[in-house]
Amino acid sequence: MPIAQGVRDALGSSSLIRKMFEEGARLKKLHGADKVFDFSLGNPDLDPPPAFHRVLLKMAKEDKRGSHGYMPNAGFPAVREALARKASAEQGVSLDGSHIIMSVGAAGGLNVVLKSLLNPGDEVLVSRPYFMEYKAYTANHRGTLVEVDSLPDFNLDIDAIHARLSEKTAAVLINSPHNPTGRIYPPETLAALAEVLRNHGKTCGRYPWLVADEPYRDIAYNGVQVPPVLSAYEESLVVTSYSKSLSLPGERIGYIAVSPAIRDKDEVLAALIYATRVLGFVNAPALMQRIVAELTAARVDVAVYARRRDAFKKALDDAGIRYVEPEGAFYLFCKVPGNSADDGAFVEHLKKHLILGVGGSGFGAPGWVRFAYCVDEALIRASAEAFKQAAAEWPSSP
Repeated sequence: MPIAQGVRDALGSSSLIRKMFEEGARLKKLHGADKVFDFSLGNPDLDPPPAFHRVLLKMAKEDKRGSHGYMPNAGFPAVREALARKASAEQGVSLDGSHIIMSVGAAGGLNVVLKSLLNPGDEVLVSRPYFMEYKAYTANHRGTLVEVDSLPDFNLDIDAIHARLSEKTAAVLINSPHNPTGRIYPPETLAALAEVLRNHGKTCGRYPWLVADEPYRDIAYNGVQVPPVLSAYEESLVVTSYSKSLSLPGERIGYIAVSPAIRDKDEVLAALIYATRVLGFVNAPALMQRIVAELTAARVDVAVYARRRDAFKKALDDAGIRYVEPEGAFYLFCKVPGNSADDGAFVEHLKKHLILGVGGSGFGAPGWVRFAYCVDEALIRASAEAFKQAAAEWPSSP
């Protein structure tokens, strides 16, 4: 029997990130891992902070009855209270445990949110470029992702968002610090967005949700602060994970934080809990819930990422490749040299020099390439000559 048509269509254009990751594995087998400059996948290579290992070992030795059994679908009450205190400090609002729903990573959390909020045919607005899986997550729940242009500096274009709002708009989905650009949206931008959403709600009677995807919140540079979302707009939810802040992507642990000012709050919270159950997650991993509750002040050494960023910037500067200055996360979003907008051709050209990046077309931004610098700094420095040669051999005009 044939597979579902929607899945068949998606497989034909599946994640460029994963395709490049698989290509990297092939090239490393041919040439050796130290000869291939693989900057394709945002897979943190830093070890979790030492506190994680201490807490993990402590809990592994515990033998408390029920430690590994079912708990309420929203998570352990004590864990939710601990993370509510953390989220309150970050978001500038007063939360208690009822406002926190534990999730299976940020991806699981986003699917829970979209399952809870979307009706068939509803639209979710997102600013280009954007993390490519957002389209699939929205389609999972019979919604449509509507792409909106950003400003030249990749800040949100509030006028463009305003122009695309309609009675079908269920949510605006933002990501800050941003994948792939590293942009952090300033508080003035969030305030302007909130005002536009409020006015739209007053006009048409439907207040769009503001959904913030924040797995990179703890990775910010040069003293830049990531502004709060929950205190900026009443109808807001934040989805986050510990994949980047604690280098735990494989453990699939995160949470959803719901604004205390949200309309129909009890119904929204009940929907999120219901969606967690019926999507098959049932609950977030029990052991990881208890661990992260004790690590609310811990994070990876962001200074390591800052050094890698600077080393990568130097390699690109020496090669004459322009990029967006990243304020957070661990990506460099680079312009294809010359007058070409063909990022696919440039990615193939880079592969000849054993450099792997992801074309911007996959993020809705043709003419750009994303490089992830969550790799060893020695590999970044070793790539400098390959970037120079690749740039020198790339035609200046199409």
